[in-house]
Amino acid sequence: MSVLLPNMADFDTIYELDEEEERVVSEEHLARYCPEPVIMRGAGHITVFGLSNKFDTEFPSVLTGKVAPEEFKTTVGRVNACLKKNLPVNVKWLLCGCLCCCCTVGCSLWPVICLNKRTRRSIQKLLEWENNRLYHKLGLHWKLSKRKCESSNMMEYVILIEFLPKYPIFRPD
Repeated sequence: MSVLLPNMADFDTIYELDEEEERVVSEEHLARYCPEPVIMRGAGHITVFGLSNKFDTEFPSVLTGKVAPEEFKTTVGRVNACLKKNLPVNVKWLLCGCLCCCCTVGCSLWPVICLNKRTRRSIQKLLEWENNRLYHKLGLHWKLSKRKCESSNMMEYVILIEFLPKYPIFRPD
């Protein structure tokens, strides 16, 4: 009875993996163990081009143990303050643009589009500041994302709270 044994000369040989293959395997491995992101939809009664006038400050139970409820409410409060400051101006320009739309062949809606884009950018900058200040240290990433509404074909902006993967620090080089 003969048993095939591997070549004993290759037994102690150390093979190097390509860095790309190692990175792909580790990223897939890490992404598999990250929980699903938390989606915060707009809770306001006015929506201008998919951007609601406020977000709900109710603390999601998924974030328990990840972030303090006070920090969560402070961040959402800052986003809501930015929306409260900018959205009424956008609504006024939208009404004015709709009234003058026939005379200007639609060009009167450009100020509303530009103001809405400026509001989105200010919220994105605010969320990036919050991420750098606190949330990246806690393993979270907040961002403003465009999603399709569940009830219709319309698009809406939501706050997406993603969980950052934890990198193994004890993995050998």
